[in-house]
Amino acid sequence: MITISDIAAEKGKEVLASEGKHQWGFRVFLAGSSCCGPSFGMDLTENPEEGDKAIEKNGLKVFVDKSALPKLEGMEIHYVEQGENSGFVIRGNQPSSCGSSCSSCE
Repeated sequence: MITISDIAAEKGKEVLASEGKHQWGFRVFLAGSSCCGPSFGMDLTENPEEGDKAIEKNGLKVFVDKSALPKLEGMEIHYVEQGENSGFVIRGNQPSSCGSSCSSCE
């Protein structure tokens, strides 16, 4: 199962509050795939779509698309701030499907 870090939960609630969407949540979905592994998208949503798995952390609701769920096993939604860049990331130990031959993954 994917988890949500404490800081991601707090930042997520701040984002929803700033948009006036306190009762909404985030939805994580599979956005594509390459030899480096899957890529995921994240959006604000009022309700889950059919088949979504709902998870919650500290009051933040996250809905995970059923097709993305197996690929997110053991991963974590986190929030990072690096200089002027900040945002939500999905981190964890997800191996690439082509190993060391995919130099753009490293």
